[in-house]
Amino acid sequence: MLEGVITKGVGGFYYVKTDRGVYECRARGAFREKNITPLVGDRVLIRESDSNKTGYVEEIFERKTQLKRPPVANVSQAVIVASIKNPDPNLWLLDRFLVLAEGVGINIVIVINKVDLVDTNTIDSICKTYEKARYKVILTSSMTDEGIDELKEVLKDNVTVFAGPSGVGKSSLLNKIQKKLELKTGEISNKTKRGKHTTRHTELLELEFGGYVLDTPGFSSLNLDFIEKEEDLKYYFKEIEEYSTQCKFSSCLHISEPGCQVREKVESGEIGKTRYENYLSFINEIKSNRRY
Repeated sequence: MLEGVITKGVGGFYYVKTDRGVYECRARGAFREKNITPLVGDRVLIRESDSNKTGYVEEIFERKTQLKRPPVANVSQAVIVASIKNPDPNLWLLDRFLVLAEGVGINIVIVINKVDLVDTNTIDSICKTYEKARYKVILTSSMTDEGIDELKEVLKDNVTVFAGPSGVGKSSLLNKIQKKLELKTGEISNKTKRGKHTTRHTELLELEFGGYVLDTPGFSSLNLDFIEKEEDLKYYFKEIEEYSTQCKFSSCLHISEPGCQVREKVESGEIGKTRYENYLSFINEIKSNRRY
């Protein structure tokens, strides 16, 4: 049998890259019986069939990491892309992506794209918020090439999920990083100022300077039902977790409790106000989910 990695899955077919080339494979029926679905990024063993470059996935090696949305395995880091203009930054959605990635336990980098479209004051405000939240932030523009070399260094020798809502310029950035990728880019709707979906499936793309990147479809929502208790949400907001140890009560949810250091840090600007507001929004969502 051959060992390889699933680089793409479409319509029940899995495309597995091996030392002998790419094989178009079906999954064994035993996987369906065990309710196991092969994922892009899975390292697998395949059995060749008589037909040229086709086969069957026989075994899936243990996964180091797994994301549900997008459904990918064995990524080492997430690059979350937001745009500063066209469309305007959706920090509520950005924080949901961050919560999901924090839950998987992978390294996270934030990319703020289209920085050529606005003044530096607008950019600085968002950068400071997320740098205070202990994230690396890269400013990019596919028009001026700003930040492209820095982004390449981050991607090198990693398996990276490249995620973010539609229209923020993910495909344009990847095309700048490596022209041979030739990913389809989309226009921004004049009516909604939101992106039109251009990526139809999740695909593992090999980078010529080392590593892989997963180009994923855009998303409009991310479910937080994997967080069962609202007191656990602080572990997904690094700056809130850090300051929560200084609160008067260990059970503090940082809503209205006396002696809350987190709220004091919001007032002093050490924690971004928008980040805190999104935290409160997610707390209410988790409480609501728990009632059903």
